[in-house]
Amino acid sequence: MTRYADIPKPIRSGIVVVNPDTGTPQRIIVLQFNPDTLERSVAPQSAGDSGDAGGGGAGSGDRNEALRLKGPAQETWKFTAEIDATDQFEIAAPDGIHPQLATLEMLVQPTTAQLRAASRLAQKGTIEISPIEMPLTLFTWGSKRVMPVRLTELSINESAFDVNLNPIRASLSIGMKILTVSDLPAGHRGADLYMAHLAQKEQLAAARGGSAALLGLNGTGVLSGRG
Repeated sequence: MTRYADIPKPIRSGIVVVNPDTGTPQRIIVLQFNPDTLERSVAPQSAGDSGDAGGGGAGSGDRNEALRLKGPAQETWKFTAEIDATDQFEIAAPDGIHPQLATLEMLVQPTTAQLRAASRLAQKGTIEISPIEMPLTLFTWGSKRVMPVRLTELSINESAFDVNLNPIRASLSIGMKILTVSDLPAGHRGADLYMAHLAQKEQLAAARGGSAALLGLNGTGVLSGRG
């Protein structure tokens, strides 16, 4: 007889808001259901971005820059997350899923304290007020993908409500940009976390490699240009 206790529980994906100075987690958002799909876009930061101008292969870029990179690739993620209070009857939810939605929305909103502080500076005649800095946000997708991010999209579709009109089911379209060392100041904790994330990619890339013979390249002449 199968014992359900022996079945490993799936790792949940989620978002962690941390203090960039101390690294202490301030909020942990565990996604109720792992998204079924992830849409990822990785755009290289090529030094010779001007490309080929056409006309028989006469490129307009600098040939010395064709294989150079200006920095880490720009990576974006998009996925759909589901929140459903009816799937968690054992948890009291007098406000429906308002708290979960509010927690996600505060990732792209300044706090009232920050807005009041900015307003006081404006009333004192401060000419230039620095933009409000948000806490460091990390997205986690298992132990091999922990990366600093900035939310670029949060679209909420509420599809069911209780008798008090509290939302109890919603679908969220979430878009985020991976923050790299090109986006963060030197010494920032987020920059260190990105470097750790990139090092993890390097280890995974080195763990598996193909064979030239599988490509029909049995000798070295073709690859060396002497074929």
